[in-house]
Amino acid sequence: MHFLDNVIWHALTTRQAHLGDYCQSASKFKKEVSLLGGMSEPTPQGYASMAGLLAPGEQVGMFLEEAVAAPGLQVVTSVALLQMVQEKGQVSDEDGRPEFVALAESDVPEMMALTKLTKPGPFNPRTREMGDYFGIRRKGKLIAMAGERLRVPGYTEISAVCTHPDYLGKGYARALITMLMKRIMGRGERPFLHVRPENTRAVGLYERLGFEKRLLKRYVVLQKDA
Repeated sequence: MHFLDNVIWHALTTRQAHLGDYCQSASKFKKEVSLLGGMSEPTPQGYASMAGLLAPGEQVGMFLEEAVAAPGLQVVTSVALLQMVQEKGQVSDEDGRPEFVALAESDVPEMMALTKLTKPGPFNPRTREMGDYFGIRRKGKLIAMAGERLRVPGYTEISAVCTHPDYLGKGYARALITMLMKRIMGRGERPFLHVRPENTRAVGLYERLGFEKRLLKRYVVLQKDA
C-alpha cells in the first residue's frame, strides 16, 4: 500500500508518531493537535480500537472509502475529499511576492480566528506543531496563511490554506502554496493536499501549480456515544 492511500494512519505511525495516541489498530492525534485519526484497516476491530481511544461525546475525523457507523460510534459528517499530489518537481517563480512571516505559538489566537472564519478544515490550538506555518500580514493583521500538516515518508501535506474575505483575489494563497512547495521539494519530498472536489476554483489553482488528482475518498467525522 502506498503511504498516501491511508495517510493519517501512516503519519501517526511514522513521522508524526510523537503527536498521537494509540490503541491496537487505531491511532489519533492528541485532541489539542488535530481532530484527525486513522485505522490500519477499516474493520470491526479497527473501529473498536478507535472507540477505545475516544472519550464519551468526543469526535474523530478520518479519510475513508465510505461512511460507516459502528458500535458506539455515530456518523456526524461525511463529505467527498479529493487528494492531489505534485509529482512534477517544478515550481515557477513569481514576481511581486508578498512578505511571509513564520507563525509561532504567540500567533495561535489569530490563526484560530482566521481558520474559524474561512473554514479551510479542522484547526486546533496545537495544529501548528504538525509542521511549519506561514502567514501574510497587512497593517499588523494576519490576513492569509498556509502550512504543513500530515507528514509521511517522502511526502508532506499543504493545509490550512486560507485568506480573509477582505483580501481575496490578490494571489496570496497561490504565493503561500508556491513557497511551501519549494520548501518541501527542497527537502527531497513531494507536496500533496486535500480539497473538496466541488471547490472548482481551488482545484483549478492546484492544477495550475502542477498538482494532479490522485484519489477520491470521504472525510468522515465519527462521534463516540455519550
